[in-house]
Amino acid sequence: MQPDPTNTPRRQSRTIVYVDGFNFYYGAVKGTPHKWLDFEALCRRLLPNDEIIKIRYFTARISSQPNDPQQVNRQDTYLRALATLPLVEIHYGRFVTRTVRLPLANPPKVGPRTVEVLRTEEKGSDVNLAAYLLRDAFRRQCDTAVIISNDSDLAEAVRLARTDGGIKVGVVNPHPARHRSARLQGTFFKQLRRGVLAQTQLPPVVYDGQGAVHKPSGW
Repeated sequence: MQPDPTNTPRRQSRTIVYVDGFNFYYGAVKGTPHKWLDFEALCRRLLPNDEIIKIRYFTARISSQPNDPQQVNRQDTYLRALATLPLVEIHYGRFVTRTVRLPLANPPKVGPRTVEVLRTEEKGSDVNLAAYLLRDAFRRQCDTAVIISNDSDLAEAVRLARTDGGIKVGVVNPHPARHRSARLQGTFFKQLRRGVLAQTQLPPVVYDGQGAVHKPSGW
């Protein structure tokens, strides 16, 4: 007697999630009370039928700013909390500050028409994300990759992971739907809904090898 294929359990797709940390922050949680996010819980809500085997989180350590001296401490606290999640692996880029000369929006009739400003840019996170995506695809580390980002610079890496790596690549847009990048095309697409963020927060206190990690005030 042949087994009934309708009763055969469907194998879950082995999935790695790639989080563009700053793209996510500015698109989804800046200015909200939902920054203390549990990415394991969020990914399970987004991908309930997948076997999530790793979550790669790409970020860079920020520098202290005169208008917000506690910003560094808050980031360090969150990264400690994030590191307590077994599936999360954090990958670091860097920030680079340089002097650039830019034109004034309303230049005077007499006098300089440009001004020197300090520009701080994150370097490496998008390149790191693309590199790990392609490495994991070519090594067949997963069946499905899911990118949580709206950065169009990742479009070619997503395309190559699909066509040359032979895996499915999903895209989750953490920005409002009206700002979705038309260039970032995956095998499937999901729009991050704001309501799910409130439902996937870490406990107010988590613990690592150094002790208690408390949710920052105001988060």
